[in-house]
Amino acid sequence: MSIQYPLISNRKYRKSIEYKRDMKQQKSIIIIICLFLGIVIGWMIRGGGEDHPDGEHTHMGENGIEYTCSMHPQIRQNEPGQCPICGMALIPLGSKKGKESGPYVLEMTPEAVALSNVQTSLAKQDTGTGKLVLSGKIQSDEQRTKSLTANFAGRVDHLYVNFTGQEVKKGEKLATLYSPELVNVQKELLETAKIKDRQPALYQAAKEKLRLWKISEEQIASIESSGNVQTQFDIFSDISGVVMARNVSVGDFVNRGTPLFELVDLSNVWVMLDAYESDLGAVKKGDELSFQVSAYPGKEFKAKVTYIDPVLNPDTRTVGIRAEAVNRNGELKPEMFVSAAISVSQAGQSGLMIPKTALLWTGPRSVVYVQKGSKEAPAFEMREIETGARVGEDYLVISGLEEGEQVVSNGVFAIDAAAQLSGNYSMMTRPDVKTLEVPEEFKTQLTALIKSYLLIKDALVETDVKATQEAANPAKSSLTQVDMKLLDSKAHESWMGLMKPIQSSLDKIAQINDVEEQRKHFETLSDNLIEAVEIFGISGDSFYKHYCPMAFRDEGAVWLSLEEEVRNPYFGEKMLTCGEIQKTYRSE
Repeated sequence: MSIQYPLISNRKYRKSIEYKRDMKQQKSIIIIICLFLGIVIGWMIRGGGEDHPDGEHTHMGENGIEYTCSMHPQIRQNEPGQCPICGMALIPLGSKKGKESGPYVLEMTPEAVALSNVQTSLAKQDTGTGKLVLSGKIQSDEQRTKSLTANFAGRVDHLYVNFTGQEVKKGEKLATLYSPELVNVQKELLETAKIKDRQPALYQAAKEKLRLWKISEEQIASIESSGNVQTQFDIFSDISGVVMARNVSVGDFVNRGTPLFELVDLSNVWVMLDAYESDLGAVKKGDELSFQVSAYPGKEFKAKVTYIDPVLNPDTRTVGIRAEAVNRNGELKPEMFVSAAISVSQAGQSGLMIPKTALLWTGPRSVVYVQKGSKEAPAFEMREIETGARVGEDYLVISGLEEGEQVVSNGVFAIDAAAQLSGNYSMMTRPDVKTLEVPEEFKTQLTALIKSYLLIKDALVETDVKATQEAANPAKSSLTQVDMKLLDSKAHESWMGLMKPIQSSLDKIAQINDVEEQRKHFETLSDNLIEAVEIFGISGDSFYKHYCPMAFRDEGAVWLSLEEEVRNPYFGEKMLTCGEIQKTYRSE
């Protein structure tokens, strides 16, 4: 028996197959059309397929200045902006080479100088006077703050202070309390008053109870004269000031000692300032200062330094300075930001002065940029200088500058970054010290001494006092193996100047039982060995000069290592990876 399928089912099936086939054909046609249009549009954008010269793809502005990032020199564009990687402001790469060209001199276009907002200041002779600018804020005088408490238990029946911030005068009524305890004491007073001639001690004891609860003599006299017991007593303000907190409401029951109000007298305020360690020598108690607040532009207020915090803030590395100011019209509000200037004078500090903003520091080095060239062809020479004490916003120059020279005081970071990108010497790329020619045997002996020195470094990384002492002995033995007879007169003199502090540092490291003191002598040892490496060179292995800017309270310190990985001997486990590679020494 055969099965017959309905005819209508076969027709639906065939139509479904035909519909799917048509859809596939339509999709293929659409894809081909899109590809064709894409090719045509690309051909039109490229200008008919002609090759463009490479010069048309450079990101140069109309004035010929290219902008780059000092941290990521691969970023280049034709207009100012921010680096897409680190967000720093792009600087103009407008340097050029001319007659002033050299590794220390950066020549720039006038446009690049203008865009970098470069300004110069004159190095001139001056006395040790100036102004130290500090920032801070206004605070209320803690000595003029008072908490008004209840002197007796009771219920708050009336409040005459309706909101915080309300000004009150001394003697002004603040609240009224109902106190059952005072009712009983008043009755006792009235009874003893009747027999005060026979029992004066009882009478005085009853009055004393009221006095202990801060009931005034006038109120006591009023009770005696009227012969009536008062059920309510008023609370008066002890000072004039502003209500900073209201801690009770009508109907509250309070105990003796419960805080009712917080009052502060703002007729005098504190000016709280932050000073860095380097500024402390210029500030002392009793100094007069002037300060401004943004609420009153151009108006100066006076204050006197009354307190200097004896402890340094470890987070901000600053010391708090407090000055007191009279707030006559209530213009100074707590939490206002202030900018204060203290006139400083340091006896004997006179000489060549330059602005603080002109200096760049990298550890012990101080770098400035001196203006050279002309307005049409500006150039700036990098120069290392030796600085003295800071006087206000200026620094004393001991050597490296001449009077009358112009130093860059604004835009110095932009010039230094442009110098680094141009391959010139910069703040971070110090020129190599001129080395002396010495025999290879001497270099080998010096390298052996440095390897012994690394044992001391590793012991300090572990903060191990005993291991540090023991590691000093192999280094002392290696030092005796360095044969100075191999050197000529000039090199011999240089080595003698370094050998003595090296020997002294090793002796002290071996004797001292305090790891922090060992680290101080290790710094001296490192400085002299690094100088020896730069003068005489090394043999065989490469060494890395590491630098930690936070060592010895942010003065910075260096050390040598065989590995690129930073392992800090000045902090040990506390800050093991604090530091960076400053230089690499390789054998020639």
